[in-house]
Amino acid sequence: MRLSFIAVVILASLLLITYFVLIFQGKAIITKQLESVTHKKVSIGHFGLASPFRFEIKNLEVEGLAKVESIFISPSLLGFLTGNIALNEVKVIKPELTYERFSLSPGESSQSVIPSDKTIAPQKKKRPLPLVIKGIQIREGKFNFVDHTISEAGLRVTVKDIYVDLNNLYILPRSVIAKFKIQGTIPWQQGQQEGKIEVGGWLNLFKKEMKATVKVEGIDGIYLYPYYSQWINLEQTRIQNAKLNFRSDIIGVNNEVTADCHLELTDIVFKPRAPEEAIDKAEQIATAVLDIFKALDKGNIVLNFTIKTKMDMPQVGFGDIKMAFENKFAGGLKKTGFKPEAALVFPFKLLQGLAKGATDLSKAVVDGTFAVGNELKKSVEDSFKKEKVN
Repeated sequence: MRLSFIAVVILASLLLITYFVLIFQGKAIITKQLESVTHKKVSIGHFGLASPFRFEIKNLEVEGLAKVESIFISPSLLGFLTGNIALNEVKVIKPELTYERFSLSPGESSQSVIPSDKTIAPQKKKRPLPLVIKGIQIREGKFNFVDHTISEAGLRVTVKDIYVDLNNLYILPRSVIAKFKIQGTIPWQQGQQEGKIEVGGWLNLFKKEMKATVKVEGIDGIYLYPYYSQWINLEQTRIQNAKLNFRSDIIGVNNEVTADCHLELTDIVFKPRAPEEAIDKAEQIATAVLDIFKALDKGNIVLNFTIKTKMDMPQVGFGDIKMAFENKFAGGLKKTGFKPEAALVFPFKLLQGLAKGATDLSKAVVDGTFAVGNELKKSVEDSFKKEKVN
């Protein structure tokens, strides 16, 4: 009985010591840890008690990376005694995170940025931060993505009004399922309807397994034009407005992630044309291609494709969409048998554009972007030449 009492006293003393250390040294500890992880200057406006066993951080700033209005933290003192950073609850109010992507220099590896004239000894793999968080809530968050690989000024995409609920996050060698839900809105150009994003599911970091669904509605296809400008010229095609809806069902097993994706193009609007203005060949072909896709999916313009990647190093690019687009278009053409008689199946505008020598776009659409092959192009052109002779 006496030993039990002594053990309780010792445990209570350790908890109180840990508690007071956090009160008086918490600001310095958090600043040091964040600077170590981010390699950036960190400042904290205020750190103190909001209520018993609940700490508050105000005006946290990680230089060039993040700003946070308030963070409320409820630590698990028992968890700290086990050598882990254990938190019962973390609530983050109005965080703003900015990520800027830059092009790699010639010969530079995406895996590391190491000067070629220095030899650096291999380093041991660092042990992950022993972190346990029972619950995370993010309210009124904002994320800015600036892609300088597109232009020097950078293409900016912002997700605002971010709400996140995450339960049971364990950065430990322990099999635990963490459930999450994320919501946000995407403002596009002024006057345009905002997009919506929703992500939900679960993951097991230890087993590297996951199951999730991603939904994005109202993607502004015109705003993202710089990403596919090498494939199509919007000025020539006269496409003024286009919206996309996206859904992905993601499954990860043993670090192997498969994402079955569904992309739908809606609300396509062409720029108005004066009655005396001639129809551009590029617009003819663009309209014809859209007609072909509608014919393949009962009037809808949809694209289904699968992305395979790694859970610990996810890589997703527009190349997956481009390849799926090419394959679907080529598959639609194969159904015709690549014969001149296929003109009865394909929209007349496409064949007319090819016959009149829409070299730039027809080459990009038929020979390059969609990889249909020279045989179709030659057969179509020959068929129209014969019609002209007759």
